[in-house]
Amino acid sequence: MKLRQLCLVAGLALAAVTASAQDIQERTIKFGHLVQPGHPIALGTQKFAEIVAAKSGGKLKVREYGASVLGSESQQVGAVQGGVQEIFLPATTSAASLVKEMSLIDTPFSFSSARQVDALLQGPFGEAVAQKLPEKGIVALGYWETGFRNITNSRKPITSVDDVRGLKIRVMGNPLFLESFQALGTNPVPMAFGELYGALESRALDAQENPYSIVLTSKFNEVQKFMSVTNHVYTANIFMVSKRFWDKLSATEQKILADAAREAGAYQLQVSRDAADKARRELEAKGMKINDVPAPVIAAMRAATAPVAQKFAASYDPKLVQLYNAEMKRIHETVR
Repeated sequence: MKLRQLCLVAGLALAAVTASAQDIQERTIKFGHLVQPGHPIALGTQKFAEIVAAKSGGKLKVREYGASVLGSESQQVGAVQGGVQEIFLPATTSAASLVKEMSLIDTPFSFSSARQVDALLQGPFGEAVAQKLPEKGIVALGYWETGFRNITNSRKPITSVDDVRGLKIRVMGNPLFLESFQALGTNPVPMAFGELYGALESRALDAQENPYSIVLTSKFNEVQKFMSVTNHVYTANIFMVSKRFWDKLSATEQKILADAAREAGAYQLQVSRDAADKARRELEAKGMKINDVPAPVIAAMRAATAPVAQKFAASYDPKLVQLYNAEMKRIHETVR
């Protein structure tokens, strides 16, 4: 290539870089979540902030607000819708208040592995439900995770369906969750996550249900003696960005955030899955009594909650239900 051509190419490249840099403004982005420091979601948030800073030359600054300091899930969802808060990472269970078909993700006892969940959320169904959020004032940039949920309580190990009956248990304020736990014979109580430790400590509640890492980082082992591994629901988290904020961004800024969310999301999933086994070992080392619920008991619980899931599915968009059922059939046949 001749010198003149080389100079022309270099000039065009420099102009592109300059134009791109001009497309990035100094911005501070509030990123809220509910968990304590050290949890995989907090680690993913920090990774996201690092990537955004690197890709934007330090112009886009992500500030993490964890441990519910910006409010409950419903409060932060509202803040993101209103443009007061830029990013929030709620459970899809809570996001179902905006797009009820997201509750299909929380159908009890649906998945036997995280790979099956990935196949659902990274496929046509995950994309279809995310596409319903912009009309609610939110843009979705992918799915992270909290993981498979298990039951802890202060009374006794769960080794039969009878052992869950009568437990006063905190659940997220999602109708599918509430009715599913009612079908199991518990007394479910919706409560903001930030209030949960105190309620367990005072024995206002007997039980709660969350993944290993949440139990560990929230120190629920200090106020709950028993954990019974049910893996009854896998909790995904949806990466929510305020549409009011998103629409103010340049295409360059939007790409930076989307790419960073994807890269940090892959990191977060891996960290979360690596942390699960470690968290179980740490909880046991701290004195928590953990038992694996027998498969026949899990099957009985699945049978008890199935009518609830069917009832709710009947009220959802038939096309999304059909897509979900087709995807789940494919996944159960091909993914282990």
